[in-house]
Amino acid sequence: MSPYFSQRYQDLKAYTPGEQPKQRKYIKLNTNESPFPPAPGVREKVAEEVQRLNLYSDPESSLLRQKLAERLGIGAENLIMTNGSDEALNYAFMAFCDEERPAVFPDITYGFYPVFARINRLPFREIPLTADFRIDPRDYDGIPGTLFLANPNAPTGLALDLDVIEDLLLRRKEHILVVDEAYVDFGGESAVKLIDRYENLIVTRTFSKSRSLAGLRLGFAAAAPERIQEMKTMQYSTNPYNVDRLAQAAGIACLEADEYNLENVKKVCETRSWTRARLEEMGFEMTDSRTNFLFVRHPAFPGSRLRDALREKGILIRWFDQERIRDWSRITIGAQEEMETLVHAVQQLLEE
Repeated sequence: MSPYFSQRYQDLKAYTPGEQPKQRKYIKLNTNESPFPPAPGVREKVAEEVQRLNLYSDPESSLLRQKLAERLGIGAENLIMTNGSDEALNYAFMAFCDEERPAVFPDITYGFYPVFARINRLPFREIPLTADFRIDPRDYDGIPGTLFLANPNAPTGLALDLDVIEDLLLRRKEHILVVDEAYVDFGGESAVKLIDRYENLIVTRTFSKSRSLAGLRLGFAAAAPERIQEMKTMQYSTNPYNVDRLAQAAGIACLEADEYNLENVKKVCETRSWTRARLEEMGFEMTDSRTNFLFVRHPAFPGSRLRDALREKGILIRWFDQERIRDWSRITIGAQEEMETLVHAVQQLLEE
């Protein structure tokens, strides 16, 4: 780093996003995007809003927030709209963690959690998953701090039942529990229904995965009104116009055609089951994924070797350079024809 760069961030390890190829055309199964275009009506709503880009967006995202509240069966006062769910998570780190309340999260989970902690100068503690990559709630007993749980977890794909989440809320009444539900639509059970019963619960969600808006950056958090106001303090202290006009318009149109999104989720889950069966036939081990990806391992092609071999065949998957999961790979579920190409490519590799 240069002498101009702040000393406080000299050792910061930034989050590494998935590769976004700019030249060769690849089948992208590395960033958990939807293989389907946005819902009908999104393009038209966005085009209309372009004419008003000279004006700031509504900092409250009022119309979008009301539409989403109706969809979720909660009050608009229970929601804050954000620039992707990453922003909602960052607000939670800022608002609910400090020297007395460190951030707590599993050792194998969304890679942004330690980055959020470090950039906000917060202490944090990582709790190891079990040998089979599961979260044991008993491991968090007696540990103070704000607990962040991705449910379903990434990159493992495993999900906790809602009664386990509720048990954690009861056992940790003095501490906030943030449930990151980026993948919940693909087989998890949402904790949003619990926010009117637990003051210490915050649920974050995104429009990126199941609603095909990864390129627009739109997310939200749901919680008791007091928690939402505390998060809004972070919003208005950093980026009051955080959700732009185009994203608000797209979000409204997306929700108005949400049956389209639900149908696409169903297709992804069906393709996930098909892909899982084909890979198991070829000797792959994998977790019981409740997401739009599979977390897999093969004795002949561990970790980075599988990634590199598939890249040579024009297919991108994700590998994580972490000690406990170096032998594993994460494969996004794309369109059916993309997964057929993947399976064929893997078959070729195993035969070579």
